[in-house]
Amino acid sequence: MNRQLIRSYILLVAVAIFLFTVPVAFTLTSQLRGDTLLSVQREAKTMALLLGNGDRTSCDALERMARAYGRETPGKVQVTPVGACHPGLPAPAAGTDLTRALREGTPANDWGSDFIWGKHLVVTVPAHGQPAAGRQAGEEPGAGPVVGAVRVVYATSDMTDRLWLIWGFRAGLAALVLAAAAAIGAVVARRITRPLRELNRMASRFSDGDLTARSPVTGPPETQTLARTLNQGAERLDTLVAAQRIFVADASHQLRTPLTALRLSLDNIADGVDDEFVREDVEQATAEVVRMSRLVNGLLVLARAEAKGTAAEPLSLRDIVEERLAVWRPAADERGVTIVLRKSVGGRQLVLTSPGHLEQVLDNVLSNALEVSPDDGTITVRADAQGNEVVLSVLDEGPGMSGPEKSRAFDRFWRGQGLTGRGGSGLGLAVVRQLVMDDGGSVTLRDAPGGGLEVRIRLRAGG
Repeated sequence: MNRQLIRSYILLVAVAIFLFTVPVAFTLTSQLRGDTLLSVQREAKTMALLLGNGDRTSCDALERMARAYGRETPGKVQVTPVGACHPGLPAPAAGTDLTRALREGTPANDWGSDFIWGKHLVVTVPAHGQPAAGRQAGEEPGAGPVVGAVRVVYATSDMTDRLWLIWGFRAGLAALVLAAAAAIGAVVARRITRPLRELNRMASRFSDGDLTARSPVTGPPETQTLARTLNQGAERLDTLVAAQRIFVADASHQLRTPLTALRLSLDNIADGVDDEFVREDVEQATAEVVRMSRLVNGLLVLARAEAKGTAAEPLSLRDIVEERLAVWRPAADERGVTIVLRKSVGGRQLVLTSPGHLEQVLDNVLSNALEVSPDDGTITVRADAQGNEVVLSVLDEGPGMSGPEKSRAFDRFWRGQGLTGRGGSGLGLAVVRQLVMDDGGSVTLRDAPGGGLEVRIRLRAGG
């Protein structure tokens, strides 16, 4: 939008410059042309009067005037000899203008080009002699027959230089004005669009899950009204989501006790039943209670994560990873799965994470990896430092995920089937993403080299 505003502003200024400058330049060009023509015609007519007198005094005066004119101006004078007047000046070449001046007594002007002018301006003026009976009192000079002609060939190079000066000055001025207009337009555009950028930042934070984002109420009245409306909507939504989180946390917490009691009761029933069919039904009921307990625990963890009750602090990555791998290796050994740790970061590498977050993340990721890994498979955990970030990757050798499955994997309650046939609660990766995002990181899913799935977790380095 800034570019569109700047382009519109520059276009408006350019149109104003064009409408003001171009007509003025054309007017000055026309004035230059007219003044030059009048000046040359005036000198040519004066010399034609001297030529028409025909006496020796006028002839000498004509010669002196013509030579002085040639020295002081870019014009050259050509004269047809008349009677006793033979000035030492070149005679004009024959042409239609000379023929018209001698036969019809009509002055002629030739600019040498239809476009502005050519290299020379040629002005031809007829010279009128005295009437046959002599000039009467009150009779205008040169009222007699045409006896000759004066031609002035005026070089237009000086006029062309002045023309370039006229247009060049205005072109340079226009360029400076347009540059200034572009700079002013950029400042004005940024000032106008500042409220919209604030609204966009608020919307971006909102889309990232930050429901506390608010936009300052600034700018024109329309933008202020929009900002107030969005802020009110965000406030209402934040209140509703907070109430939902409280409800989920309370409900999950309240469900944990009866589920634990129900599982204990089912275990007691299973211990006192000898009937295989009844025992099988009790085991199935116990499995469902276990799955429900996992679901409730996941909801409780997710609700607590969304509440953002703790702040990230620098913790040792190596200590956390090795501790969680030590917890999960016995379960992996039962399946014949090997867990390998490869790291390129130092032993003192710190990452910014809230206490307990990274442990929960690793538990969920390793649980999923173990579930989908084939027997005698390998789970590889890798930690690499990349600038101001630390990348923690968990790679398995399972069936992997397709593109659509990767796009849905972080949705709540979406479940994929592992090779063991056990289904999860559908909250594991949703919890992982929420915890990592709360710590200012990100999590992505990629195809592992050689098959399987790679869960790549980016965390901020703590020093």
